[in-house]
Amino acid sequence: MPPAPDPSTPGPSSGRVLAVCRVHQLQLDGARGDVTAIDKRPLDGAVDVGRLGLRGDVQADREDHGGPDKAVYAYAQEEADHWTGVLQRDLPPGLFGENLRTTGVDVDGAEVGERWRVGERLEVEVTMARTPCQTFARHLGEERWVRRFTERGRPGAYLRVLVPGEVRAGDPIEVLSRPGHGVTTAAFFAERSPEDARVLRGAHDDGSLRVAPALLAYVDRALGRA
Repeated sequence: MPPAPDPSTPGPSSGRVLAVCRVHQLQLDGARGDVTAIDKRPLDGAVDVGRLGLRGDVQADREDHGGPDKAVYAYAQEEADHWTGVLQRDLPPGLFGENLRTTGVDVDGAEVGERWRVGERLEVEVTMARTPCQTFARHLGEERWVRRFTERGRPGAYLRVLVPGEVRAGDPIEVLSRPGHGVTTAAFFAERSPEDARVLRGAHDDGSLRVAPALLAYVDRALGRA
């Protein structure tokens, strides 16, 4: 009988980038006149990606968005197809505020700390799930959107840039490595179980995994530390 596959060893990847999206224009958001950069649109050609994300992209709310641990947001076309069927409307790349619309790679099934190569040089690390907010709901214009999107439990993933590079539509996505701890972004987003929290906290404490501070706060709450 053949040995069971090692979960830390990535298998063949047929993933690719369908669209690369950057802020189109800032918009007013909410009654207080706040500004949001959620309006992302697809770009033609290659775009440089550095430690803080795509060149020319911005985040209006720097407290909850952006920074090295949320430099790039990836969302799967397979999930967009699900919502297209549910909402009965077109959901083009960028509408969910994503930088990368992907296909063929399991964005929500990625482990925290999983590493991908995108295109020839760009290397990224999966840090945490996207948490939906009321700005997202207002942008979509769908009733009870935050609750519905949350209950679906497949919110896409934020990426940390390890090796800067270019990205363009059509680029392949290769899974380079998985930590092997088994805690996926979607699973912890959906449940935040103490068992998964212990795994992430232990890996962070022993230095085998760099858990983003925002995710670590959720981990510690699940463990009753905060």
